[in-house]
Amino acid sequence: MTPDTHGHGWLLFLAQLPASPSSARVALWRRLRGHGATGLLNGAWVLPRAEAHVRFFAQLEQTVRAQGGKAFVLPVADASASLNESIMASFDADRAREYDELAEGCDAFLAELKKETGAAKFTFAELEENEQDLDKLASWLARIQARDFFQARRSAAAADALGNCRRALETFTEAVYQAEGIEQEVLALRDRPVHRDRESSGD
Repeated sequence: MTPDTHGHGWLLFLAQLPASPSSARVALWRRLRGHGATGLLNGAWVLPRAEAHVRFFAQLEQTVRAQGGKAFVLPVADASASLNESIMASFDADRAREYDELAEGCDAFLAELKKETGAAKFTFAELEENEQDLDKLASWLARIQARDFFQARRSAAAADALGNCRRALETFTEAVYQAEGIEQEVLALRDRPVHRDRESSGD
């Protein structure tokens, strides 16, 4: 997807905050990054032109001015091909960096499972901790994908990496159930929907 193809263009956000307190600049940077904006120059940020992004930049503009700074939102409807390529490359680099960090997190998760398996640490406490770690990885991926406006090349690979983590945890879970003496048949019955007996219901 490119802005030219869909006719949306870009939104340029320009902001300047007072030197002190520095926490205001850090908070602004985090909000921009969290929303998926990419930085072109110091104080210049870009998002694809869309209604949700218009509202987001408008809110930031008010916040910056309330903190004694200056902010402007400028729509860019007709950018050159070279500028479009440069902006797209910046978005791609941002998402690639995030997907790479997620991949490292998945590798660490798999390494921890391997370590616990080798030590036969098949306990419910370890399982619960691993389930929480996997949930964090899944939420992390969802946040990246939400700001991956142009479907970066590493998106599919990141989803595959998370899938590997899920499968590894399933294997670890089975080992925990076996170690704790829980039969799979009992677990299946627990998860099976309860149906009313026809005779007792009067049918």
